[in-house]
Amino acid sequence: MNGLHAGVESTFTADGAEAFTVDAEIEVEPGESLVILGPSGSGKTLLLETVAGFHDHEGFVAFDGRQLTDLPPERRDFGFVFQDYALFPHMTVTENVAYGTQYHDETSDPDALLAELGVSPLSDRYPPTLSGGEKQRVALARALAIQPGVMLLDEPLAALDVPTRQALRDDLADVLADVTSVYVTHNRTTARALADRIAVMHDGRIVQTGTPEDVFERPASPMVAEFTGANTVDLSSAPSLRRLLNGSASPEGDGHAAIRPEAIAFGDPGDVQASVERVVREDATNRVTLSFDDVTVTAFADDPPSIGDTVGLRFPMDRIHHCESDSLDSRSRRL
Repeated sequence: MNGLHAGVESTFTADGAEAFTVDAEIEVEPGESLVILGPSGSGKTLLLETVAGFHDHEGFVAFDGRQLTDLPPERRDFGFVFQDYALFPHMTVTENVAYGTQYHDETSDPDALLAELGVSPLSDRYPPTLSGGEKQRVALARALAIQPGVMLLDEPLAALDVPTRQALRDDLADVLADVTSVYVTHNRTTARALADRIAVMHDGRIVQTGTPEDVFERPASPMVAEFTGANTVDLSSAPSLRRLLNGSASPEGDGHAAIRPEAIAFGDPGDVQASVERVVREDATNRVTLSFDDVTVTAFADDPPSIGDTVGLRFPMDRIHHCESDSLDSRSRRL
C-alpha cells in the first residue's frame, strides 16, 4: 500500500523496569494525520520510536510499498519531533535545523523554515537560551528540513504552557495539512484538533481506530469512553436511564452507556431527576456533577444550577452509545 504501514510486535525491557509488550498495527494513508491517543504508559512512545527505527522488534515497517524494517533511522525518510526537543546545545538554531540535510539529497532551506514558523530572529541563538515554545518550533523546522516522507511527533506540546500550546497546535494543524504523519498524545483536545483519524492505545494494543467523531461519539468500550471524556454509565445501576432506553426496567439494557457531557441538557420535567453535587468553572462554561439512581454524570452549563438542587436531565437518544465490555475484542452498537 502507499503511505505508512507498520506492525510492531515486541516485548521491551529496561533496567529495573517490568517488561512491557507492544502488539499493534497502524496504517496511514498518504497525506493523512493519524493521532495515537492513550494514557501514560500505554506504549504510544514505544510504538512511535519502533516505527522510527530506534528499537529492534518482530514485525514490519513499510512506506509506499518499500520495506524499511531493517533500515537504520536515518535511512527511513522519517522526520521525528521529540517531546524533550533533543536539540544540540552547542549548535546555533540554524545549525540545528540544517543538521540532517547533510544526509539527504532533497532538503528545504533552514532559513525559510524558521521564517515560516516565526522564529527566524532566533537563528544565531543557542537552544539553552530559548523558551519551550521556541525550542519546539526549532525542532519542528529541523524535522521538516529533510523533506521527510512521514512526520513522527512524540507529544511535542506536552511540556508547554496553555497559551503556547494552543498557538503551536494551530501552527501544527497548518504544517501537517496534507503531510503523512503520526502524532502521539494523551491530550484529547490536541487529538481532535490534529487528527484525520485517531487510534486509541491501551496496554500496548490499539483498541479502537476511527475518525475523531467515531472515537469520541461511538467509543468501542468503557475504557475508551472514559479516556475520551464521556460519561460511562453502568446500566445495571441506572434503572431510570435503562427504562428510557428500553421502555422498561428489564435487564436487557445492561452493559454500559456512554454519553458526552456536552450532549446532556437541563430542563424540567427531563428524562431523569438528578441532584447537583458539584459545580466547577471551566473557561467559558461550568462542569456540573450530578447524581441519580446509583450513578454520577457530568454535564456543561453556561447558567449552572446550585449545589443541592434537583434538576431534570434530558438525554438525546442519538447521542447515547452502548459499550458492551472492555475486552480488546469488544464491539459496540448504536442504541
